[in-house]
Amino acid sequence: MHLIHSNTPDTKSQPCLKDVVARVVRRYLQDMGHTQSNDLYDTVLAEVEPGLLQEVMIHCRGNQSRAAEILGMNRATLRKKLKQYAVSEG
Repeated sequence: MHLIHSNTPDTKSQPCLKDVVARVVRRYLQDMGHTQSNDLYDTVLAEVEPGLLQEVMIHCRGNQSRAAEILGMNRATLRKKLKQYAVSEG
Protein backbone atom coordinates (compact mmCIF):
# COMPACT_ATOMS: atom_id res chain seq x y z
CA MET A 1 0.00 0.00 0.00
CA HIS A 2 1.32 3.42 -0.94
CA LEU A 3 0.32 6.31 1.25
CA ILE A 4 -0.01 9.51 -0.71
CA HIS A 5 -1.05 13.02 0.11
CA SER A 6 -4.65 13.34 -1.02
CA ASN A 7 -5.57 16.99 -0.48
CA THR A 8 -5.23 17.67 -4.19
CA PRO A 9 -7.53 16.26 -6.86
CA ASP A 10 -4.60 14.78 -8.81
CA THR A 11 -3.01 12.40 -6.29
CA LYS A 12 -1.06 10.57 -9.02
CA SER A 13 1.47 13.41 -9.07
CA GLN A 14 2.13 13.10 -5.33
CA PRO A 15 5.02 10.90 -4.16
CA CYS A 16 4.30 7.92 -1.94
CA LEU A 17 5.22 8.19 1.73
CA LYS A 18 8.13 5.75 1.35
CA ASP A 19 9.74 8.04 -1.24
CA VAL A 20 9.26 11.14 0.88
CA VAL A 21 10.83 9.45 3.90
CA ALA A 22 13.73 8.14 1.81
CA ARG A 23 14.42 11.62 0.44
CA VAL A 24 14.35 13.24 3.89
CA VAL A 25 16.56 10.56 5.46
CA ARG A 26 19.01 10.82 2.55
CA ARG A 27 19.21 14.59 3.08
CA TYR A 28 19.65 14.13 6.84
CA LEU A 29 22.53 11.70 6.27
CA GLN A 30 24.15 14.07 3.78
CA ASP A 31 23.85 16.93 6.25
CA MET A 32 25.45 14.77 8.95
CA GLY A 33 28.51 14.25 6.79
CA HIS A 34 31.00 12.16 8.71
CA THR A 35 29.40 12.83 12.09
CA GLN A 36 28.81 9.57 13.94
CA SER A 37 25.22 8.70 14.81
CA ASN A 38 24.03 5.60 16.60
CA ASP A 39 20.38 6.42 17.08
CA LEU A 40 19.01 7.30 13.65
CA TYR A 41 16.13 4.84 13.97
CA ASP A 42 14.99 6.35 17.28
CA THR A 43 15.48 9.86 15.91
CA VAL A 44 13.30 9.17 12.88
CA LEU A 45 10.57 7.57 15.00
CA ALA A 46 10.64 10.46 17.47
CA GLU A 47 10.18 12.89 14.58
CA VAL A 48 7.55 10.94 12.62
CA GLU A 49 5.41 9.21 15.23
CA PRO A 50 3.94 12.28 16.97
CA GLY A 51 2.71 13.76 13.69
CA LEU A 52 1.29 10.42 12.61
CA LEU A 53 -0.56 10.00 15.90
CA GLN A 54 -1.87 13.58 15.83
CA GLU A 55 -3.18 13.30 12.29
CA VAL A 56 -4.87 9.95 12.93
CA MET A 57 -6.48 11.30 16.11
CA ILE A 58 -7.80 14.30 14.18
CA HIS A 59 -9.05 12.02 11.40
CA CYS A 60 -10.84 9.86 14.00
CA ARG A 61 -12.19 12.93 15.85
CA GLY A 62 -10.52 11.81 19.07
CA ASN A 63 -11.92 8.27 18.98
CA GLN A 64 -9.04 6.24 20.41
CA SER A 65 -10.55 2.87 19.57
CA ARG A 66 -10.89 3.81 15.90
CA ALA A 67 -7.44 5.41 15.82
CA ALA A 68 -5.85 2.32 17.37
CA GLU A 69 -7.61 0.17 14.78
CA ILE A 70 -6.34 2.31 11.90
CA LEU A 71 -2.82 2.27 13.33
CA GLY A 72 -2.88 -1.49 13.94
CA MET A 73 -2.18 -1.27 17.66
CA ASN A 74 -4.21 -1.81 20.77
CA ARG A 75 -5.81 1.12 22.56
CA ALA A 76 -3.53 0.87 25.59
CA THR A 77 -0.47 1.22 23.36
CA LEU A 78 -2.04 4.20 21.62
CA ARG A 79 -2.80 5.88 24.96
CA LYS A 80 0.81 5.27 26.09
CA LYS A 81 2.18 6.83 22.90
CA LEU A 82 -0.20 9.81 23.07
CA LYS A 83 1.05 10.48 26.59
CA GLN A 84 4.71 9.84 25.66
CA TYR A 85 4.61 12.45 22.91
CA ALA A 86 2.10 14.76 24.62
CA VAL A 87 -0.22 14.45 21.61
CA SER A 88 -3.71 15.85 22.04
CA GLU A 89 -6.59 13.52 21.35
CA GLY A 90 -7.98 15.37 18.38
